[in-house]
Amino acid sequence: MEPALTPRPAPPHAARVKTPALLLAFAASGLLFTSPATAASGPRFYGDPPDDHHPWAVHDGNRPQPPRVSPGTFSQPDQAGRPPSDAIILFDGTDLSQWQGEKGAPAKWLVKDGYMEVLPGSGEIRTKEQFGDCQLHLEWAAPAKVEGDGQGRGNSGVFLMGRLEIQVLDSYNNVTYADGHAGAYYGVNPPLCLPLNPPGQFQVYDIVFRRPIYRDGKVADPGYITVFLNGVLVQDHTPLEGAGGHMGRSKPGPFPEKGPLSLQDHGNPTRFRNIWYRPLPPRPAEGGTDGWLSTDAALAKRQEIAATIRADAATLHNTDNPLPEMLRLFESLVYADDTAARQRATELAAAYLATLKSLPAEKLTPKRDEVRYLNDVFRYLARHKIVPQDFAPKAAVEQLIREQGWDKRRP
Repeated sequence: MEPALTPRPAPPHAARVKTPALLLAFAASGLLFTSPATAASGPRFYGDPPDDHHPWAVHDGNRPQPPRVSPGTFSQPDQAGRPPSDAIILFDGTDLSQWQGEKGAPAKWLVKDGYMEVLPGSGEIRTKEQFGDCQLHLEWAAPAKVEGDGQGRGNSGVFLMGRLEIQVLDSYNNVTYADGHAGAYYGVNPPLCLPLNPPGQFQVYDIVFRRPIYRDGKVADPGYITVFLNGVLVQDHTPLEGAGGHMGRSKPGPFPEKGPLSLQDHGNPTRFRNIWYRPLPPRPAEGGTDGWLSTDAALAKRQEIAATIRADAATLHNTDNPLPEMLRLFESLVYADDTAARQRATELAAAYLATLKSLPAEKLTPKRDEVRYLNDVFRYLARHKIVPQDFAPKAAVEQLIREQGWDKRRP
């Protein structure tokens, strides 16, 4: 793979190949980023182009930027941490206003000193809000006074979408069936290990949940659960096999798009605090465009990107400087071909080259780097078969560079 347009010696360290200096220079000049749609995005004509399963180029300057999120803080034994800035808070230690009991009745659990505690016999509670794929954080503590054994010690459960249970149990020096320990995908998959604090201390769950996706009765994505217990991986991207459950084997099947988070009343005064979640973006199986896409999905997204770039190109029309519009139109062809866009870009290239040829030497010389960059663009397009090797504007630029001696080593 050739990651940069301008040939240069291999740098001594990989970190130095991020962005060619020539591209940075053109970015600073405004040549590459000439409108709001292209601002603060990235280099063009740089990494390998889109293919049958990827709608974006490698290092794609058109790819949306990730949102800024301020990180939270870690919890301490006697103090809950602060959630990240984009978290949706489900319990902040003050009240149960976002929770309800069975059949929509008010939640009856105890709230005290920044935690909620199961009121045995009052029943499960569940969030009023419903959500699907998520990063979920919650902290729980089994009673400090150890009573009972096996499933009778500090038992509760975290039910994603009100159905799939991640077990809550005082598994500290406590023997029970493997798929019923703390961190288990209950009844389906045991935790990888038991990294628990002693009873009475808070345990931390960080869960990544991806629901199953079915299309026309067939599995498009089986869904997965990943769980960290006190920062230690205990469920490793475990495929979903239904909701799991007690004694009976569940079977894979579709889940609803959204559901509540439920916490179980199993008769033990287990405590919970610091509960929040972050919605996750869609996967390719449900319309996401990051990752390996089907050929049809990749093509559809590529056409969408190309249309957006062509619309942006129209805003750059300038008879005195056809280069920005021309570059955006050629860029659109990297994603999807279009006869009108190709013809317009070629016409603009011819007009630009005609202008260059009409310039006196003293005005042509300052255009050297601009022309060299355009040569790199045409080389990129030809290398990836977006234009033919004998593309007339490409040949004309190469000839101009030779005539001016710009193909020699740069000073």
